[in-house]
Amino acid sequence: MIGNLKPLEILLIIAVIVLLFGAKKLPEMARSLGKSARILKSEAKAMKNDGAADAAPAADAAAPQQATAPRTIQAAPGDVTSSRPVTEPNRTAQG
Repeated sequence: MIGNLKPLEILLIIAVIVLLFGAKKLPEMARSLGKSARILKSEAKAMKNDGAADAAPAADAAAPQQATAPRTIQAAPGDVTSSRPVTEPNRTAQG
């Protein structure tokens, strides 16, 4: 279906999107979409690594474990404002 679109039709679709969402909102939406994609990618990678760690032989479990820092989820390298510990407790609203 998208292969049948002509350049004029594509420009018309882009113009409608800009009119609907506004030029100010589009960069913010793209930024948040990219941030979400990075978080999803890092979570998928962490789950894959956790699965590989579970499949490790039992001999590794008998070895003394070294103290490690808690894992954190970061949206972007060096972005400490949005990083949080993975084992963050659930907070409830206090009335």
